[in-house]
Amino acid sequence: MNNILLPTDFSDNSWNAITYALNFYENAACNFYLLHVNELSDIVVNDSSYDTSQETIQEVYSKPTKKKLVALLKKISEKIPHNNNHKLYTISDNNFFIESIREQVQEKKIDVIVMGTKGASGLKKYITGSNTGDVITKVKCTTLVVPENAKYNKIEEVAFPTDYSINYNLQTLLPLSKILDANSSNLRILHISNVDEKLNVSQQQNKELLADYFNNSKYSFHNLTNKKVENAIQCFIESRNIGLIAMVAKNLNYFQQILFHNKVENISYHTDIPFLVLHEI
Repeated sequence: MNNILLPTDFSDNSWNAITYALNFYENAACNFYLLHVNELSDIVVNDSSYDTSQETIQEVYSKPTKKKLVALLKKISEKIPHNNNHKLYTISDNNFFIESIREQVQEKKIDVIVMGTKGASGLKKYITGSNTGDVITKVKCTTLVVPENAKYNKIEEVAFPTDYSINYNLQTLLPLSKILDANSSNLRILHISNVDEKLNVSQQQNKELLADYFNNSKYSFHNLTNKKVENAIQCFIESRNIGLIAMVAKNLNYFQQILFHNKVENISYHTDIPFLVLHEI
């Protein structure tokens, strides 16, 4: 049984992430937890009686949120075919956002967090300082980031950009392996460098580790030379049928270049292709 956390702010982007998740896990037995957090910082600012009246919090924040969550469940039942493999639960929490996410991950034994993001002007603008950005950088849980234009299609190919600079913890790669198996997907391990140069001994060992780990999956290695990682990934995606980009948060160099660069000209993968962010546990 998979435990999936779906934080929602009731926006179109979060709805898109919810529908993507339900389709993504269509053939898997899952508990889905729809979570809305009334952030304490907002409550303190907006309600001067916060420290003396929990009743006010219930009336002003909790009850309306619970009604919205019930309405969201109804919308799901109307828009998405019923799936006997899926159970949906709602959670309303008055807390700081990241603390709430961490608590739910621990209490519900969450396997994957699925969150939406708006990326029309680049993920940097909408992720840096946002709830989604905080989750993928501060919560050690596999996170599937669903951009605003992403629509679910069977995952034929998964791109895995790497510079082979880190020795991957095999447990970290397990969520990716499960996705490959569930979808019979092809893994495209992509190495991008500034110049055409050979791998050093450590990089070669890390490459061989990946080959050994994914030995039972369909995988291939690819090399591109480009000064800008994001441009190389865009070219690679345009030349293939990539449905998902996977990366390890520990690999900060690649992670930041792929998600947090400033210029986004001709970069469409930010708005179209979901990202799977893997964490070492």
